Formats: sequence, structure tokens, C-alpha cells
Amino acid sequence: MGSDTSPVRLEAWSERDLGLLKAANAPELMAHLGGPETEEQLVKRHQRYVDLSADRTGAGRMFRIVLEPEEVPVGVIGFWEQTWDGTRVYETGWTVLAGFQGRGVATAATVAVAERARAARKHRYLHAFPSVGNAASNAVCRKAGFELLGERDFEYPPGRPLRCNDWRLDLEAGPGDSLMV
Repeated sequence: MGSDTSPVRLEAWSERDLGLLKAANAPELMAHLGGPETEEQLVKRHQRYVDLSADRTGAGRMFRIVLEPEEVPVGVIGFWEQTWDGTRVYETGWTVLAGFQGRGVATAATVAVAERARAARKHRYLHAFPSVGNAASNAVCRKAGFELLGERDFEYPPGRPLRCNDWRLDLEAGPGDSLMV
């Protein structure tokens, strides 16, 4: 939820958000993730997001990012369970539409989603894995208080090698303890 100091509000992902997901599938926004997905892939991703948002087991949540006070949906963010180095953790990822980048939207949304993950009280750590070449997303991690653990190799999408930074936020630390905004 938004606050007096946050330019964003997070709203649970719903059936009505397929258009937002399609807008976030733009080539310039997907450049660090292997390029845009097909229509079929988007429909499947959308359904996963809807299902995850309806889940109440603590497996995670997906949200649309709403810019305040304009009340305009401007992006996608969420957190979900992942096994990382043998430990269950949450992972997060986001996309902010091109016309709304550079306003602090992604950082505010990342701080807000970390609070949601913290409130779930299920996993100690929240990880983010932006491409090493994605300066903007790496800056979001730094500003949101994540600790850089180093570079790692991934396949994303499957079959495509991707070099990422492993950023970690300790959800047991108090909110904003390491915030560097």
C-alpha cells in the first residue's frame, strides 16, 4: 500500500491486468531478459500471476504498480518462492513501463514489495537477480537496501545464458535498516 512518502501503491494482480503485462513485454523492457515473450507465453505468465496473487500460503504475490496521485498502472512487481543455494528464499522482479522510469517508481515498489515479503514471515531472505548489464535494476537493488553478493550465471529464458548479480535483502532486519535512497 502507498504511504505519504511513496509515489506508488501496490495492488494485487488480477484478471484485468493482461494488458499491463503486454505493455511490459516491449522489446526495450525485455532486452535484459532475452527479448519479448510470445502471446502464448504472456497468457501463461498472466495466469501464473493471477494464481500466485490468489494464493494465501505465503508462496508469494504479484502486483500491479500504481503511480500516485495519478492512479495509473505503470508496472509489475512481485515476490515468489525459490530454492537458492539449497535454501528456500523469496525472489523478486519488476518492470516499470518506459514512460515512467527515472522517477523512483521501481525503488519505491521494491521497498513496498519487500515489506509484503517481510510481513509473510516465511523466509529470511529476498533475492533479486538483475542482469549485470542492467544498470537501472542494479541501482534499484542498491537503493532499496539489498546487499550485493556477487555475480552468478543463469539460463533465462531456458537455454539462454545470462550473467546476473545476486542481491539479497535480510527480511529479519528492520524495515529500512540498510536503505540507501
